[in-house]
Amino acid sequence: MVQAAQNGSEPVLRAAELELRPAEFLVLAGGRPVAMTARELDLLTELMRRPDRIVSRDELYRVVWGDFRRKSDRSVDVYVGRIRHKLWQVLPERRFIHTHFGFGYRFKPEPSS
Repeated sequence: MVQAAQNGSEPVLRAAELELRPAEFLVLAGGRPVAMTARELDLLTELMRRPDRIVSRDELYRVVWGDFRRKSDRSVDVYVGRIRHKLWQVLPERRFIHTHFGFGYRFKPEPSS
């Protein structure tokens, strides 16, 4: 479950050992900072704001890139892969972003299998 706490103008998002502070452009995993690009941070923020919900690639593209996704554009998939890798490096025992083939992605912290 994602918890939100006010910190300045935007709420801090927390889920398991992951904390995202959008106003500070900061991601903490297990208390350690995780370096992310602005686009990665925006994408993770949008996923965390929709916990336990499958979010389509089109919706993510629209809210993060501000445009409609072209059929062959794989930007969302590439950035999700980068975010997963960065989080896995710090918290290999936890999975945060789950793929639902043909639909999109779902944010929910779960133990790695």
